Amino acid sequence: MKFTGRVWKFGDDVDTDAIIPARYLVSSEPSELARHVMEDADPAFPHKVRPGDIIVAGKNFGCGSSREHAPLAIKAAGVQTVIAKSFARIFYRNAFNIGFAVFECPELYEATQEGDILEVDAQQGLVSNLTRGGQFPIRPIPPFMKELIEAGGLIEWTRKKLQEASS
Repeated sequence: MKFTGRVWKFGDDVDTDAIIPARYLVSSEPSELARHVMEDADPAFPHKVRPGDIIVAGKNFGCGSSREHAPLAIKAAGVQTVIAKSFARIFYRNAFNIGFAVFECPELYEATQEGDILEVDAQQGLVSNLTRGGQFPIRPIPPFMKELIEAGGLIEWTRKKLQEASS
């Protein structure tokens, strides 16, 4: 997994209500959620974000409630990944459950500005800031989580395993 994208930067303790405000949870339709992603953190974000962009965040990204809507809204907006100093554990797991890879890289936040271009090489375990220079190690994705990403999420992974078991 290797990709390049433009950075949007958010700080520490971005909670799930900032990612997708509760007032929009009347829908679980990804495209509807994407229309409101991050709007409480940056009201213009849903209009500025483009497919292929990358969110870089501080510590404890995705804290708050356990809703799967948060990573789903980010993914549906076309964001390729979130790279944070650290994640709330439930957000981290929910991201992989929907087939959305996220990465921990504590050193990247201070070395990155909004608008920078990053290259992520998950195989090599590196993220490179192509705008400012520098390479930073990303924590490896656990093997089972890689399987979830490759399958497209937990539901698809489960379908595949059930099909294999019935064959």
